[in-house]
Amino acid sequence: MVSAIFTILYFLLLLYFFVMWGRFALDIVQAYNRSWRPRGGLLVLSEVVYTLTDPPIRTVRKALPPLRMGPVALDFGWTIVMLVVIIAMTIARALI
Repeated sequence: MVSAIFTILYFLLLLYFFVMWGRFALDIVQAYNRSWRPRGGLLVLSEVVYTLTDPPIRTVRKALPPLRMGPVALDFGWTIVMLVVIIAMTIARALI
C-alpha cells in the first residue's frame, strides 16, 4: 500500500518535472522575443503551465528575491523549485 502511494507521488512529481521544463521553454521564448504571444492550443497549454508553476516560484521569489548585479537580475526561483522537485523524486523513488 505504501509502495503504491510513493509510486503515484513519484509519477506526479515526474509530470511536474516536465511541466517545469515547459515553463523554462516558455520563459526562454519570451526572453528572446518579447512580442511573442501564444495562440490557440498553445495558449491553453501555456496557461496550464503558468497556473501550475507560478505559486511555488512566486513563493521562492518572496523568500529569495532576484539578485541584482548591475543591469542584470539573477532569479533563482525556477532553479530552487526544480531542485526541490528532483530531491523529492529521488526520495519517492527510494521509498518505492
